[in-house]
Amino acid sequence: METQDEDSLEEMMRKIGDFGPYQRFQFLLHITSAVTAGILLLSLVTVAAVPEHRCAIEGVDTPNHTEPWNSSLLIDAIPMNDNGKFDSCLMYGYNNTTVECHSWVYDTEYYKSSRGIEWNFVCSRRWMFAVAQTSTKSGAVVGSLVLGRLSDKYGRRTIFLCSAVLQLVFGTMVAFAPEFYSFIFIRFLCGFVGISPFKAGFVLTIELIGPRKRTVCGSLFEVGYAVGIMLLGAWGYLIENRFYLQLIYALHAVMLLPHWFLMDESPRWLWSQGRIKEAVAIIEKALKMNKSTETVTTPLVARTKSKKYTEEVGTLDLFRTPNLLKRTLIICFCWFANSVVYFGLTLNAGKLNGNPYFMLFLIGLVEVPGYIVAMFFVHRIGHRTLVSCMMFMSGSCCLIAVALPIESYLIIVVTMLGKMIVSGTFSVVIKYSAELFPTVARSSGVGLATMCSSLSGALTPMIILLDKFDPNIPTVVFGFIAILSGSTVLLLPETFGRNLPQTLEDGEKFGIGDTCFASCKGRRKSRSFSE
Repeated sequence: METQDEDSLEEMMRKIGDFGPYQRFQFLLHITSAVTAGILLLSLVTVAAVPEHRCAIEGVDTPNHTEPWNSSLLIDAIPMNDNGKFDSCLMYGYNNTTVECHSWVYDTEYYKSSRGIEWNFVCSRRWMFAVAQTSTKSGAVVGSLVLGRLSDKYGRRTIFLCSAVLQLVFGTMVAFAPEFYSFIFIRFLCGFVGISPFKAGFVLTIELIGPRKRTVCGSLFEVGYAVGIMLLGAWGYLIENRFYLQLIYALHAVMLLPHWFLMDESPRWLWSQGRIKEAVAIIEKALKMNKSTETVTTPLVARTKSKKYTEEVGTLDLFRTPNLLKRTLIICFCWFANSVVYFGLTLNAGKLNGNPYFMLFLIGLVEVPGYIVAMFFVHRIGHRTLVSCMMFMSGSCCLIAVALPIESYLIIVVTMLGKMIVSGTFSVVIKYSAELFPTVARSSGVGLATMCSSLSGALTPMIILLDKFDPNIPTVVFGFIAILSGSTVLLLPETFGRNLPQTLEDGEKFGIGDTCFASCKGRRKSRSFSE
């Protein structure tokens, strides 16, 4: 009977088409969550920015006067570093010995106000920015696990809407945080709810859109995230005060409030929960809005049972059978690697030569051609080969950047190229992962993968701190992780143009024996999960 139920569902979903007016309207509602996620999760890049700085010299720098950086008085008071600039953390003490300083002067050409300036995220206190960013990503780790599971249990729409309201609340609260520890706690809460609408919205899109349009819509979803990054740079350039800047960032969540009245639940999720009448009602609504002459016939509905496909399914069920276990581990590592490179290059945007707001805007803008390239090639070579190749290339860009002279503008070019490639990879990986997990555990699976992505995002600021020993270490680590991930992806099955698995049993059977190496040897890929 489950096979008949699945056939009935697929037949009804085919009736509404791939991407009619109804799907386009719902997709526009879903994609707004990508914009707010990009803003909320990366806002520290501007509101907690640390500009160039030097030691404050007693008797030279006063509350009302800051000595110009080219002053001869500073040359006698502060040693030069290897790059010919004033050392950021040391000054001369008695008998020309170097000592650490405890107060600093900041270059306010670009940043007039930030948490980094207020709380001195510099020198021996650099860990404070890393902890703030890590707390955000740690919240996303917990949120991905908890809310991903709740999304499978209570519905994608329910978790999307509740998290959207909390985004507005916590995003506003963090602007009022009076001291560091309350700040990092609220940032944890921001991370907890920041990624949930994005992932729930993406799963809603994948489950609603027809197979031929999933890749395009998945890539456009990532464009929304890139728009969020560009807005970070644009608003940062226009608003100097970090308090008002954070409020503006938080108010973007208002875009998600009308979704309470406009957004529908996933018919696939309702079907998997045995809520057949509600699923059919949404499909009928879609047929009407699409002006389709198709109807949901009584025999088609009558031959289904109003029961769940399975018993309660959780994240641990993805580890109970060998094929799902292997697939889940590879997917999680792929998300981890993508996130390390993606966030590593994004967080380093302010260190590139030039206006940091423009660099941040540019590093968001270069994602768009990455998505276009991914959309162009995925139909020609498939998800698996494309993800592997792009991971190899993004890792290679990291290693090439290390070999270039530090003052070379080629570093900007190679960094932007690496960001473009890894962004395109991310857009394919998200869709690819959602298709590999069965419907009954799709949100849990994507939530687990998101947790691994957030975990690497939490570790990335810590990896960047390794530049204290050698400036090249973080970039080398990013590059080798990306290359290793590109190798493991070759063991996954291809999903392009195939029906999505519904149950855990479908997921275990899906793509057995289908690896890149088997394809190269000429072995036939399994065409569906039912074979």
